[in-house]
Amino acid sequence: MKKGIIILSMLAVVLLSSCMGSGRNAMASGGELTGVSGTSMSEPTPYGMTLIERGSLKVGVEENDSLWGTIIPTKEISVDAFWMDETEVTNAEYRQFVYWVRDSIIRERLADPAYGGDETYKIEEDKYGEPITPHLNWKKAIPWKKPTEDELRAIESVYKIHPIDGTRMLDASQMNYRYEVFDYVQAALRKNRINPSERNRNTDVQVDPEEVVMISKDTAYIDEDGRIVRETITRPLSGLHDFLHTYIVNIYPDTTCWVNDFNNANNEAYMRLYFNHPNYSDYPVVGVSWEQANAFCAWRTDFLLRGLGRNARYIQRYRLPTEVEWEYAARGREGNPFPWKSQNSKNEDGCFFANFKPDRGNYTKDGNLITSRVKTYDANSNGLYDMAGNVAEWTSTVYTEAGVLSMSDVNPSLEYNAAKEDPYNMKKKSVRGGSWKDPETFIRSAWRTYEYQNETRSYIGFRCVRTQVGNSNKKQKR
Repeated sequence: MKKGIIILSMLAVVLLSSCMGSGRNAMASGGELTGVSGTSMSEPTPYGMTLIERGSLKVGVEENDSLWGTIIPTKEISVDAFWMDETEVTNAEYRQFVYWVRDSIIRERLADPAYGGDETYKIEEDKYGEPITPHLNWKKAIPWKKPTEDELRAIESVYKIHPIDGTRMLDASQMNYRYEVFDYVQAALRKNRINPSERNRNTDVQVDPEEVVMISKDTAYIDEDGRIVRETITRPLSGLHDFLHTYIVNIYPDTTCWVNDFNNANNEAYMRLYFNHPNYSDYPVVGVSWEQANAFCAWRTDFLLRGLGRNARYIQRYRLPTEVEWEYAARGREGNPFPWKSQNSKNEDGCFFANFKPDRGNYTKDGNLITSRVKTYDANSNGLYDMAGNVAEWTSTVYTEAGVLSMSDVNPSLEYNAAKEDPYNMKKKSVRGGSWKDPETFIRSAWRTYEYQNETRSYIGFRCVRTQVGNSNKKQKR
């Protein structure tokens, strides 16, 4: 009798589960295809970023520029949703990057037998005593206040004394950041398949099993003199590691840009104080090349992923915006020529909407002489500040005269990390937004200009973006 009750109970459970549609498996669905479900995750808003909803826009301008006669290519495009920094990356934020690199060098040396050999600064075994890939122990604090003699040598090794005025300063030449980037796009191309039979689906074509595919791979190392050597090597494709590029970048900003950008000008104070003085902490970082900006994005990604555990694989990396993403975000939800709605550069009270050069030589007419503190001016309808003026901004896009005409109309992008041996003309990168030293025409959202990827300027900064995973159609509440 009890056995009959148990069988009936099990049958009731099965029938109830079938009627209620619980779960997504063949047993519960009566053999129908239902798919395999997974636990969805709601991606939190990254700190300091705002969501730019997916949409479409006609980039560029319809008419020629009346002042300069410049033709700006136009095209109807669509882009996916992405997160974008509300402000340009500030001096304080970039200093965090510099100090992280400094502290990583100190930790490496504290673990080095030449500086005392404290093995607790480097983890080489797991909790079971098994060897693992060595990595720094960031939980172990650097003894800044009461170091031993060896510890003091390790700490002081990243500093130097100015030979003229005796100032103790960070040794900028040592601030090198090494990172790797796996090129998923090149690895996915059919022509680059490791198995030759997968490179062409045309069955009329005879497959050559001995066909050799040549791959260009970026690599870098530090030579015996402490100099960064970057090489692009070409070799036969042998495995996925051929798509893993290695970069080493000196990431300290070029503070001398304030002097080199302006002849016969007294900008020494900016050169010495702009990046390091606390009064400039909330100002946009400048003197950062396109290569350094990319290194910052790589570090910011790595810094984030360290604390995410298993969910790290779902997070997209931080990167520079594409040229089209930048314009789409700058125009606001209404697609305005400027980040603000008005065609004028001032509001009804006569206050300027941005930090730029309102008059010939009169930089202070808008209330600023050089850069201004971020968020000094109102945000656009996307919640983004200083998308016009203050500092122009690097994008990931290679600069060509054709612009968007040479790109796809879905998530358009045109990228190329030029090698050292490439012609200098191939190292142009698109710069958008205009700066504190530019007239009104140059701060329009559609205005295009360029700079070379290894150049640093006192009027060019950047901000980061991150593609949103599984975006919805819901508008974000500001």
